Amino acid sequence: MQVPFGNRVYEYPGDKLAELRDCNNLLGNRDALLARLGEDGYLLVRGLHDRQTVLDAAKVVIDELAKEGRTAPGTDPNDRIIGEKKGGAFWGGRKGMTHHPRVRAVLEGKAIFDFLTTLLGEPILTFDYKWLRAVGHDESTGAHYDVVYMGRGSSRLMTVWTPFVDVPIEQGSLAVIPGSNRLPGFAKLRETYGKLDVDRDRAPGWFSSDPEEITSRFGGQWATTNFNAGDVVVFGMHTMHASVKNQTDKFRISTDTRFQPAADPVDDRWMGENPKGHYPHPDRPEKSATMEELRAKWGV
Repeated sequence: MQVPFGNRVYEYPGDKLAELRDCNNLLGNRDALLARLGEDGYLLVRGLHDRQTVLDAAKVVIDELAKEGRTAPGTDPNDRIIGEKKGGAFWGGRKGMTHHPRVRAVLEGKAIFDFLTTLLGEPILTFDYKWLRAVGHDESTGAHYDVVYMGRGSSRLMTVWTPFVDVPIEQGSLAVIPGSNRLPGFAKLRETYGKLDVDRDRAPGWFSSDPEEITSRFGGQWATTNFNAGDVVVFGMHTMHASVKNQTDKFRISTDTRFQPAADPVDDRWMGENPKGHYPHPDRPEKSATMEELRAKWGV
């Protein structure tokens, strides 16, 4: 199939966009899971969550989309058909949504806490702020490291990407570059862009909207897959990732949550009753540097 990705179109599966591998055969073997995480920079777990529990959480989002007039008139909201408001929606930090009991049953449920507690071998915590979104037609996310947004706390912080519905590739699936957390070609990138703080440096976060530029300059290969409700992807702060474009007329619903060892320092932008997050900050001037200017400075 042909997959629009940033400003490119890739054949999938192919030499530029490969298949993500799951780690289900390693479940129960902590050492093997840690070794895979270190090698690939991510863990794809199929069916970690009970499917119906996830679909129940998705219904909270679907109902809100209909309430906001974002689904197409005359259609069943459960079909998630995008209406005249073509763009997606973001409910980051809106606790009425992100801490709804059915949503929280997934994002802070026993399945993910048990998996990550076992993986890290110690008590864990999750950020109060949750990144919940519905992605519209032709929308996608540029390539980036998560550390640039939340790097003031634990060095062992991890992202958990959770699709709330089945997400076939054509609906805007997550894509990563396996090994970008350790490949030598990415070393300078990790030491420059990977030290960026979007608030401190008043800078944008996406490194590039061109997936080909990254692999041709730094190495590796993009990979994605078809996801099902119940799957999760766990990855570290220096794993390069993005999403392909949603080519369908349906909203993609997904959430990013963050987990870390409870004993580690925490980035306070994302904790508390009303986390301050990034924007707007009365004491934060407008962006003072473009990514192009920063990249020229870094030589990347």
